[in-house]
Amino acid sequence: MRWLVIAIILLFLLLLDYKWGDKVSKASARKKVGIERESDITLFTTGETLFDDYFAQLEQAKHHIHILFYIVRDDEMGQRFFSLLEQKVNEGVEVRLLVDWVGSFGLPASLRQKSGQFAFANRPTLPFFFYKLNERNHRKITVIDGKIGYLGGFNVGKEYIGQDPKFGHWRDYHLKIVGEGVHDLQRQFQEDWTKATGQSFGDDERYFPPLQKGMMKHRFLPTDGKYLEDEFIQLIKQAKQEIIIGTPYFIPSKKIMNSLLEAMKRGVQLTIMVPMQADHPFVKEASFPYFRQLLGAGARIYQFYNGFYHAKVIVIDDDICDIGTANFDRRSLFINYEINCYIYDKSFIQHVKQTIAKDIDTSTLLTAEYFRKQSWLHRLKEGVATWMSPLL
Repeated sequence: MRWLVIAIILLFLLLLDYKWGDKVSKASARKKVGIERESDITLFTTGETLFDDYFAQLEQAKHHIHILFYIVRDDEMGQRFFSLLEQKVNEGVEVRLLVDWVGSFGLPASLRQKSGQFAFANRPTLPFFFYKLNERNHRKITVIDGKIGYLGGFNVGKEYIGQDPKFGHWRDYHLKIVGEGVHDLQRQFQEDWTKATGQSFGDDERYFPPLQKGMMKHRFLPTDGKYLEDEFIQLIKQAKQEIIIGTPYFIPSKKIMNSLLEAMKRGVQLTIMVPMQADHPFVKEASFPYFRQLLGAGARIYQFYNGFYHAKVIVIDDDICDIGTANFDRRSLFINYEINCYIYDKSFIQHVKQTIAKDIDTSTLLTAEYFRKQSWLHRLKEGVATWMSPLL
């Protein structure tokens, strides 16, 4: 009985910590309205092509390299990454590497020391330790010499280049930005670096050089556990013919779910792409209650079976394409630090649609029959997943 009382008290304290921490965090959050920019944007959908380009650009860096990742693995891919950073440090290039404390937990000091200036983002501290343990910096940003930027869903590890037999081929979306939009990525990295270290770097032309406009209109959307829900709802409300959502985790808020259902009532076709295979316990089952309802309303839901699907993409008609770091789940909506990019270029949007169409060719269409055949054990797991969904 004593241990039960202690467990109940501890659970109560954890919940109190989380609720108050969330309240304080939301009160301090500020909405960041990105300025519309014009840049040249390249889409990468495989780790092999991305990192061939990425490492080639790192090798050419002259003044500075600024990198933020959620996950950097201590494997062959991670060692190659750190060796390249060490090479650039030895050449006199300023290197700043920021990684999330939880996502890259256990990264050995022997590797961290190779990267020049290193810091952990969002290290949990008192007060509200439990809440801060959940509040992760999920952004992936790279800026090279203030002129070239990257952001998207890929992290650094062998699974992201298809070398983990558990997942096989890894489908993700990552953007390369060349043009005036790089200033915004640099500014966001600067903000995250200062928050993690208490230090900053200059605002002069070494870090913010004059940049020419590119061909594609876009704007960045950084969020920190607030306002992303409102942004997604506004996207959904704009749709007239079609909404396409690609995400590894589909756990929307009630407001977003209602917006999707309302869109379908006015004749908008909803298509959703998710992975067949889950990479974390319960995340697949947590999506099932939403899928049942959406299937009944006429949505098309595909499960990608050609490896693991980790892309984060929303397409609204032929007008807007959203690609970034935010998943379509509660954690990205209400807890994590994220950054997305809204792209308005019609040729780019068509390219994304064609890419999604090819992925549909290696996907299975989910049907209501799938759920009718589920065992009681799967139903039980779904119930547990639903209860846990705010933290998945």
